[in-house]
Amino acid sequence: MVQIGYTMMCEQAGPRELVEHVVGAEQAGFDFSVISDHYFPWLAVQGHSPNAWAVLGAAAQATSRIPLMTFVTCPTTRYHPAVVAQQAATVQLLSEGRFRLGLGSGENLNEHVVGWGWPAVDVRQERLQEAVQVIRALFAGGTVNHHGAHFDVEHAKLWDLPSPPPPIGIAVSGERSCRIAGGLGDLLIATEPKKELVEAFDRFGGAGKPRIGQLAVCYDPDRDAAIERAYAQFRWFGLGWRVLAELPHEVSFAAASRFVTKDDVVQAIPCGSRVEDFVAAVRQFTEAGFTEVALVQVGGDHQSGYLRWAAEELLPALRGL
Repeated sequence: MVQIGYTMMCEQAGPRELVEHVVGAEQAGFDFSVISDHYFPWLAVQGHSPNAWAVLGAAAQATSRIPLMTFVTCPTTRYHPAVVAQQAATVQLLSEGRFRLGLGSGENLNEHVVGWGWPAVDVRQERLQEAVQVIRALFAGGTVNHHGAHFDVEHAKLWDLPSPPPPIGIAVSGERSCRIAGGLGDLLIATEPKKELVEAFDRFGGAGKPRIGQLAVCYDPDRDAAIERAYAQFRWFGLGWRVLAELPHEVSFAAASRFVTKDDVVQAIPCGSRVEDFVAAVRQFTEAGFTEVALVQVGGDHQSGYLRWAAEELLPALRGL
């Protein structure tokens, strides 16, 4: 049976609200939760971008059951991998073993802020691969010295080390990232229900490991209002990672998505309150081989009604998949 998750979307709510939302998701019966890790929102209208790791610490204390996960953190530019390892170990301890570390090669939108430039995709993936190796070495305990192609680690050690350490998920979008995820990751992360990603992950060593997808949804009893909100805040969603990873600013996303129509949004994001529309969208992931799907309710101020509806109608319907 597919596991259904809740997304704390940092781009559309402030830190206190995000913690309130995940508490509500736990009460509603969601199986797990994930959090985005951004420095910028995708579009200015979303209006937020608090620090994900601070929110995770608060969420770990405010909840008692629901698993937590970054979806995803880039451990190569804004953060050094040794720092990510320490953050992840701490959240795993605070949550008493409920944390999973989701990693990815990053997006210019968030990583440009440190002024290091934005390298080609093959370099970004090389950095990710080396970063995962550094993080795993620190999770293994002991003192780590590392002098690689992209990172130096000098006499580093995690003094508060959980047992077991957090599982590591790796975001994929193509063959090369699936090779990294299958070989170095404990689970696969993707935002598109593509069977070929799951098959490549399995082929490179991921067989039997969890596969987590993500789906934007926009619940509202007024379907027209849901469509308007999804269009205003999430019309960038269908641009694809080859575009999303390269754009540097929220203004860039507004420009890149200016020709996206409301019909395009409706094709990608279930809107309204017809449970069957949401179930059909999740089914695309399960049929592609995903074992978990994290839902993103569009609109930071439209979470409470969504959580009530999810508890009463959506989650029971999805349990049958």
